[in-house]
Amino acid sequence: MPKVNRRTLLVGGVAVAGAGLALARSADESGPRTPYFKEMQSALKDAGIAQPTLVIDKARLNENIDLLVSDLPADMGYRIVSKSLPSVDLLRHIRTRSGSDRLMTFNQPMLSTLSKEMPDANQLLGKPLPAQAAHNYFSSLTVEDKAALQNVQWLVDTPQRLNEYKAIADAQGTVLPINIELDVGLHRGGVKPGDDLATMLTTIHEAPSLSFAGFMGYEPHLAKVPSILGWQTRARETALGIYTQALAAAAAIFGETEINTVTRNAAGSPTYRMYKNTDVANEISAGSALVKPTDFDTELLQGFQPAAFIATPVIKALDTTETAVLEFADGMRNFMDRNLDQTIFIHGGHWLAKPEDPPGLRLNKTFGRSSNQEMLNGGAALDIKADDFVFLRPTQSEAVFLQFGDIAVYEDGKITGFWPVFPASA
Repeated sequence: MPKVNRRTLLVGGVAVAGAGLALARSADESGPRTPYFKEMQSALKDAGIAQPTLVIDKARLNENIDLLVSDLPADMGYRIVSKSLPSVDLLRHIRTRSGSDRLMTFNQPMLSTLSKEMPDANQLLGKPLPAQAAHNYFSSLTVEDKAALQNVQWLVDTPQRLNEYKAIADAQGTVLPINIELDVGLHRGGVKPGDDLATMLTTIHEAPSLSFAGFMGYEPHLAKVPSILGWQTRARETALGIYTQALAAAAAIFGETEINTVTRNAAGSPTYRMYKNTDVANEISAGSALVKPTDFDTELLQGFQPAAFIATPVIKALDTTETAVLEFADGMRNFMDRNLDQTIFIHGGHWLAKPEDPPGLRLNKTFGRSSNQEMLNGGAALDIKADDFVFLRPTQSEAVFLQFGDIAVYEDGKITGFWPVFPASA
């Protein structure tokens, strides 16, 4: 035993100086379960669910849809982002509630599925697809499905890709509506006003197998630009200026009247509220705001409610925390951190998500992540036992929603149905 001059405390066999020790101990962050999640847990148990499940609160979803639609300026269209809401039934519900027939689609399997399920919907590709993906799309369609062809806007970002799509259109004996991706400041590809844009517009104008469908200028970076010293305002003015120049270049070839009717797509969930009129953009895209993962807890999305949660059963509930190999240090560590009083292991884990309920739950960084039985800790007030559910909020929706099978629809205190999701693909 080491000789110490001050009062000492033996914790886990280690001498710890007692002076000021009470101040060093962390606060217990855990607390009683919220009534909201206790009710959702009862609904899951009543439905016989006993595996990790993605749950959507339909009432909150509806309120978010209504809020978004009410925000839109007069004549501003709304395009539903399919990748963020990857379920035919979910998209169908949002279409009905919002009154929108516009979708933004991000891969060929999703495009093919929606062309079959919703041939009346206008689909804009949210990223340029390889020419082979376009070939695969045509191969996936039956004669009956081909009515949807003219409702697809193919996004192109370079003259080279445009020429590839022109060859496909010529071979198919059809007309492909072409939407041009603009680089309005994100610098993730796309074109700026200049020679390449002029070449692309001329190619579309002169090719019988192509038609001009409009522009897409995505600018999520604006939400992250600091407003200090006017940086955000200048970045937004730059984006709008680039878009305006592109519209002028198109008007010089196709005419002002036609440019007023084509798609002028902009924004996403983080920035759609920046558009107060249709002077430049005539439609905005959004998806994640409707379910509000944690990455979208931003000032610009105030008023939207989290509507999607991962619910997963507790496999084991322990009244202590022990760390493999490092057991000798557990006593001191647990004494210093009140939030290690209890340990639970959940069914599954390692998702892009953060613990939400019970309050105070947190991941154990020493134990590490696990996709099989993830370890979480909480303080003495943690109120949970084996077979109860832990609830986590996804950090994003597009990938997370595809990991759990059918989405459980929660409404009026019950699980009222299940919405199948798309196959997992980028």
